[in-house]
Formats: sequence, C-alpha cells, structure tokens
Amino acid sequence: MGQSVRIWDLPTRIFHWLLAALVVGSVVTANIGGNAMAWHMRIGMVILSLLLFRAVWGLVGGHWSRFSSFVASPATVWQYARGRVAEPAGHSPMGALSVLALLIALALQAGAGLFSDDEIAFSGPFTALISSQRVSQATWYHTEVGPWIVIALVLLHLVAIGYYTLVRRKTLLRPMVLGDKLLDASVPASRDDARSRLLALALWAACGGVVVAGVKWLG
Repeated sequence: MGQSVRIWDLPTRIFHWLLAALVVGSVVTANIGGNAMAWHMRIGMVILSLLLFRAVWGLVGGHWSRFSSFVASPATVWQYARGRVAEPAGHSPMGALSVLALLIALALQAGAGLFSDDEIAFSGPFTALISSQRVSQATWYHTEVGPWIVIALVLLHLVAIGYYTLVRRKTLLRPMVLGDKLLDASVPASRDDARSRLLALALWAACGGVVVAGVKWLG
C-alpha cells in the first residue's frame, strides 16, 4: 500500500493557483481596455512579485519546489521521453521544461509591459528610461507576440495535464490542490509547516516591496 507524502507545499500551491487567476485577469483587463488598464498594470506588478517569489522559493522552498529537484539535463529529458527514466514524485523532466518556459514567458511579458505605451490608455512606468524605438519594440512584443506565446504554453500545459490524467492515469490536479501524493516508495517530503509558510509570506511581501519600490524609484 502507498503512503501519503507531502509533495507540494502550501506556498507553491497558492502561487500556482493565484498566478493562474492573475493571468486570466490580465488577459480580461487587457481586452476591456480603457479604465481597466489601471487594473491591468496592478495585476502585472503582482505577477512580477509572484515570479520573483517563485525564483527565491525555488532555492529555499520545499524539497519538490526547489529547482534542484526538477530541473533536468537535456540527456535526462531525452531519456525520460524514451521511457528510460522513472516518474519522479514532483515535476517530470518534460513538465519541468513546460513550467520553466511558462515562468520565463510570463516574466518577459510582464517585463515588456513596464516599457510599453499604447498611446491610448496605457503607458508603462519605465517608458522614459529607453528610446521611443525601444518602447515601440516592447509594446509590439507585449501586445502582439508575448500574449500568444503565453497562451500557447498554457494550452500545452493543459494538454499535458489531460494526457497524464486520461492516458497515463496519473492525477496531477489533486496534489496541486491538497499537496499530497499517494506513493508506492518512500520519497522525501517537502517541508510545509508553520515556519516555512511564514517564511514564504515574508519572502512574497519582500518581493512585492522590491517590485513596488523599483517602479516608484525608476518610474
């Protein structure tokens, strides 16, 4: 009989679902335009704070949330794709590539927004720091390229979840909601106690402070 093991700590789970909700909110406010663009900017800043938090949490968070536990070499990814690597308790090598690609794409999208100017209802706080040509390039990426990259990666993520759920009979959503997996072998559990959760909250507050201070100082 398997045993219940904490794989995803609470901060990682909150990050995951909050980021998903904010991405949806960002898309909605961008399409509404007008006064909603003020909320689009606020959502973008929260997304940046979350991404910065995840970068730090990837170094000090629970065992399976750390980059060291799931970032694999190209050789390992290839071996996994050929079925020669056992399924890990956390992110698979292919899943890790998807996660990293999505985090990078979101960082680029939110970062480009800081330098964008649609000349109608929105102007990023950093537009004065670069030339008008660079602003135009950032705006083009933020409005014409970046959104489609993010959407494509999100769809790929959803397809992968569907594949693992329906074809490989592996439940991915439940552990990301409740945190635990029922595993056959003994594997290290992620630390997820009150102390680690308070640390995560403090780190996110600090990351939010960095983002807000950076916008006020440079904007």
